[in-house]
Amino acid sequence: MIRKLRYLLLLFVVLGQTTMSQETQQADIYLITCGPGTETYSIYGHSALRIVIPGNKSDLVYNWGVFDFDTPNFAWKFAKGRLNYSLGVYSYEGFLREYFHDQRWVVSQKFNLETADIEKLFMLITENLKPENITYRYDFFYDDCSTRIRDLIEKTLGNDLLYPPEKPAKELTTFRALTGEYEKVHPWTKLGIDLLMGSPGDKKASFRERMFLPVDLKNGLSELVIRRNGKMIPLLKNPEIVVDFAPASIKENMFTSPLFVFSFLLIVIVMMTAMMREGKENNVIDIFLFSVYSVLALLMIFFNFFTDHQQMKWNLNIIWLNPFIVICLTGLLLKRVWQTWFRVVFYVAAVFLLLMVVLPQHINNAYVPLIIILILRSSVRAGFTWNPLTLPHLTQL
Repeated sequence: MIRKLRYLLLLFVVLGQTTMSQETQQADIYLITCGPGTETYSIYGHSALRIVIPGNKSDLVYNWGVFDFDTPNFAWKFAKGRLNYSLGVYSYEGFLREYFHDQRWVVSQKFNLETADIEKLFMLITENLKPENITYRYDFFYDDCSTRIRDLIEKTLGNDLLYPPEKPAKELTTFRALTGEYEKVHPWTKLGIDLLMGSPGDKKASFRERMFLPVDLKNGLSELVIRRNGKMIPLLKNPEIVVDFAPASIKENMFTSPLFVFSFLLIVIVMMTAMMREGKENNVIDIFLFSVYSVLALLMIFFNFFTDHQQMKWNLNIIWLNPFIVICLTGLLLKRVWQTWFRVVFYVAAVFLLLMVVLPQHINNAYVPLIIILILRSSVRAGFTWNPLTLPHLTQL
């Protein structure tokens, strides 16, 4: 959906602003929809506007999904949700060349717009091209390359643009499920996104809100009509395939899936816990495991409280990946027996596991083995007399 900033040329911007003030009655406007790529930032596809003015031999693509990997402190700004995205202007030929190189399909649909509509759309795009407006703060669900196009069309046509009746709430799909359709062929990417995406991702998306995804924008706008002279005119004409590639297929391998890998890890940890009774050996295991869990717990704290990404707020994974885990790791490193904190981690993780199915947030099933490992190893350190796996030296305290 978002594309690397390679050539945001001032020449194209100036040319774009110039052509928009001339011969609008001869302009043709197209919605360009591009298929998913293999890079993480491209797996959801992409949307752009193509504007053709035959009289000026102008054929440009307007793309609201541009960002620059070379931005200073890129990773930090991205994590904080403060990375700016831009409107880029490209030649249509160059735009297609890149998608052909990446072997991603491209579909074009012409808008049924009249001269007055096109003039208003040009005014809006020209406003977007001003230096103070050309960048914007990206929001994956509500302000991205697709929603920007939807919003422009809505402002252009106003009340003459008609939406179909909304479906009942029970028939709507959540944002998480919508993105999950694209992530399921990348299970490890889905695992990470499910970990970081909070409860807002489980909000149900309306017909209009679904358009944050390029294919849903294409399908949604194709259902809209324009009220014109007492008639209902389709907003978009039939799609035309411009670049034809089959969607990238990735064979699912059960043995490399997160659920299988973590389940295998759980079996290994259970066996090691049963066989290894020496304190030194257990220290090595727990320092490693609680270090990993502590990193994840710190990520939960950061994305819940210190980022502007609204989709990562109110993340209930912070319940089992809680700050008490960091305290337990500190105790291990200082060689202190802090049974109370391990008991807290045990009880919190156990309750979370029991209530997981009724929580107002989808929890990826692949986390279950990780939660059980946390429950197991914290119980070993908690000094429970009922637990046969409790380390011998802890029961003597």
